[in-house]
Amino acid sequence: MTNEVDVKIDGHVMEITLCRGKVNAIDIPTSQALAAAFTDFHSDSNLRVAILTGGGDKIFSAGWDLKALNDGEMQLDNWWETDDYGEGGFTGLTENWFLNKPVICAINGLAIGGGFEMAMACDLLIAADHVEFGLPEMPLGIVPDAGALQRLPRRIPHNIAMEMFLLGRRMNAEEAAHYGLVNKVVPKESLMDAAREWAASIAWSAPLAMQSVKEVQRSIECVDLEQAFHKMRTDPMPTYRKMLKSSDAAEGVAAFVEKREPNFKGE
Repeated sequence: MTNEVDVKIDGHVMEITLCRGKVNAIDIPTSQALAAAFTDFHSDSNLRVAILTGGGDKIFSAGWDLKALNDGEMQLDNWWETDDYGEGGFTGLTENWFLNKPVICAINGLAIGGGFEMAMACDLLIAADHVEFGLPEMPLGIVPDAGALQRLPRRIPHNIAMEMFLLGRRMNAEEAAHYGLVNKVVPKESLMDAAREWAASIAWSAPLAMQSVKEVQRSIECVDLEQAFHKMRTDPMPTYRKMLKSSDAAEGVAAFVEKREPNFKGE
């Protein structure tokens, strides 16, 4: 990894920390480094859950590096085609359709623009109590098209999302929790402890079952209920199919019947 992206591994857990200056802005090399970290996470069978956070305690990420954009180091027109942000799109997460392992986002400060979009691409969001979310693109003459336009109206009421898009108003952590945008709000000094506690719980569970949840959810999102059942039964879902036949599934049932702790191996 680069100096801007710090990666640590503790047992089955990978911790990824964005450490790029005061505001953790994301240019192309930083996005590529994040993408490489998530690719390694995906590929390593020993890893079961990741925690993503930002360095410092004021700004999780200010998103796109506007200075790099202004200097011509990044393009605006068809940016997803003209620049290589790494596998999985911007930050390696916003268009990552292959990562079935859970990612916890420990939001340590302001999540602005692309930083907010990166957080929304995670599976579980824990926010420090001083956190705010914002989408300041409109006064810049651009829109948040790396995930906010696509995801935010599906997470919170449509009219509230439109306020954030059109008026640029910020949302604090408590309001975000009220709408279900974040799962939990904690004091900033407890943030990483809370994220690690959840990561430990996930790491203890059967990996294929955890991964099947993401695989199935991604496939059935935005389809009606009957079609969702049909897709789960008939669509190619290799992780889900593997889980149904797995040793872990048999082990989980046997452990329950025998009143003992299961020993899951991810196979």
